[in-house]
Amino acid sequence: MLKRFLGLGRRSFSSLSEQEILALAISSEEDDARIFLAYANAFRDDYPGSAKVFEEMAEEENLHREGLIERHRERFGERIPLIRREHVRGFYERKPDWLAANLSIDRARTEAEAMEVQAHRFYLEAIKHTEDAETRQLLGDLAIAEQTHEGLARRLGLKHVDDDTRAAEDETAHRQFVLTYVQPGLAGLMDGSVSTLAPIFATAFATQDTWTTFLVGLAASLGAGISMGFTEIASDDGVISGRGSPVRRGLVTGAMTAAGGLGHALPYLIPDFWTATAIAFVVVFVELWAISWVQHRYMETPWVRALFQVVLGGALVFATGMLIGNA
Repeated sequence: MLKRFLGLGRRSFSSLSEQEILALAISSEEDDARIFLAYANAFRDDYPGSAKVFEEMAEEENLHREGLIERHRERFGERIPLIRREHVRGFYERKPDWLAANLSIDRARTEAEAMEVQAHRFYLEAIKHTEDAETRQLLGDLAIAEQTHEGLARRLGLKHVDDDTRAAEDETAHRQFVLTYVQPGLAGLMDGSVSTLAPIFATAFATQDTWTTFLVGLAASLGAGISMGFTEIASDDGVISGRGSPVRRGLVTGAMTAAGGLGHALPYLIPDFWTATAIAFVVVFVELWAISWVQHRYMETPWVRALFQVVLGGALVFATGMLIGNA
């Protein structure tokens, strides 16, 4: 699990050969066609028009796949290497098609649009790594086709969601903001706020020494920030996923991780132990509420679920620190 999270064992996109790029495109088109058909089946009863659109998009993906297979056959023969998107570092991971049954039409439209944006970006990047003229032309045509799909998915949402009146540019900017800043920042804040609760409060109740507690909290927060920052940089170069600069995401993740831990470490600069601890409790409450709010606001997590997940996790870690500190 950790190996997958860090992206270890995956290939970088720049290391792929032209044959592997074609093979990756073939498997990606197969996956996308399957997902669009799952959407069509899920919405056939309530939104037959939308289901038809998804069916047509799946048919186009199959046509793309056939063209890619034919090009591979002409260039490299019949044997297609087994390479899928999960084998490539930073490649956008599709949700399993069985989740389509639980999606709203608006959410499905958003997912479809994101898929086509990703595919469009993939083909544009793939062109840079191919030298054969006919292959470059095929990839360019597919990039244009995927861009058309993106507009189709957006129009699908506009047709069925009355309040979805934002301009396409605003939608793209918002999506990029979430991918580049909100998601990495939220991951860092959660890790920094929750994971440092145990060592800080264990030290506090074990020693009742505010300066020692502050030093432990400072070390834990900065160490976690550096670790999370480099993990984010190494996990995804942002070329295919569209999540933006890995350095920028790493800085956001590292800074928010350190901030999450320092929030309840800084009160221990106050010499009086119980005053510092009381303020630290309040800071922890504010941190957990902020995490829940971000999850609800940007990740579309229901309030009850967000509060339950964050508060329960924080309470368990806090209790662990208390028990160890009082042992």
